[in-house]
Formats: sequence, structure tokens, C-alpha cells
Amino acid sequence: MSAPAINPLEAEQERQRLVNELIAEHGPNWSEQYKPGSFGCHELLDRASLTSDMVEQLVLSHPACLRNAEWYALAEQAAAALQELYQRVGAEHLDDDEGSGEPS
Repeated sequence: MSAPAINPLEAEQERQRLVNELIAEHGPNWSEQYKPGSFGCHELLDRASLTSDMVEQLVLSHPACLRNAEWYALAEQAAAALQELYQRVGAEHLDDDEGSGEPS
């Protein structure tokens, strides 16, 4: 059995639905507090790092995961995806901090 493929169209439709909920609840400028360089973006960076560490420490090294190659591979993919998210968010977030003249 392999992992189900992520349908990019469905993922984007879900993202748009969630964005529309935020607009309805907080107004059209809701995203300003989450742009790169903001505390909101820094919060995402922290959560991605924390979650990646947790997957590595608590899931990848769990004996039940280690004994099953398929589970281990899925957990490894999850950890790698979270690490990639951290790198991409961090690159934009830190780049914006340096450009704005604000301390990082």
C-alpha cells in the first residue's frame, strides 16, 4: 500500500476556502499580521521547527515505526516536508527582516 497522492487542485480549493473564512471573520487585511517579517510569520517558523523535531524524536524513533519500513518511510517524508517548509518560510521571513531594518 502506498500513500495517497495529494491532489493539488483539491488542496488549493481547501486553502481558498480557509482564506475566505479568515476574510469573513477578520476582514480583507487579515493577512498583514502574517506576512514575512511579522510575528505571525515567525510563529509559523517556530511551529514548523517544533513539529519537525517532534516527528523526528517521537515518531521516527518510535519502535513501532522502526519495525515497519512503510510507516518509517511515511514518517520520514513528513519530517522532510516540515524541514522544507521551515527552510522556505525562514528564507522569506529572515530576508524580509533584513530588508525592513527591524532587528531579527
